[in-house]
Amino acid sequence: MKIRLVRPTEHLKEQAIKFKQEFFDNREMVINGSELFDRTDQYEDWLKAVTANTNIETVNVNWVVTDIFFAVDEKDQIVGIIDLRHTLNDYLEDLGNCGYSVRPSERRKGYATELLRLLLPIAKNAGMKELRLSVERDNEASIKTILRNGGKHERSFEFEGKQADIYKIVLTSM
Repeated sequence: MKIRLVRPTEHLKEQAIKFKQEFFDNREMVINGSELFDRTDQYEDWLKAVTANTNIETVNVNWVVTDIFFAVDEKDQIVGIIDLRHTLNDYLEDLGNCGYSVRPSERRKGYATELLRLLLPIAKNAGMKELRLSVERDNEASIKTILRNGGKHERSFEFEGKQADIYKIVLTSM
């Protein structure tokens, strides 16, 4: 299993649309880490927004600087998505610095762990000292992903009526 992180491009449009549709076909209407790709009808509009949000000078006033990546396999197929929020505002305090999703047909293959592992040096190179990640307590797969990448439990909270936890991954020791 080899994957690499690539930024969204116009070239990936058709694959990205199929990626999103697979979630919807699986009755999953939220794609974590997709920067609202799950709520945007036009790929071009989403691509324009996520590209603008990578730069402090063009980031939407309601967002923080955010990088987003598709995870592609050896066959150049999209298997996942992950975002990196460089800072946390009040709204993001309980959501954390990144979110990620693996397409339903590619789960339980280690992709989520690898996605997060590949993001850590990117975050460190961006000058970040740590990542905070939130996860609902019943999401055992994501908790394992975070723990495998050095996450340590920091605190608990309630989100939309569910118990959730914040984990921290320190980047300075990498």
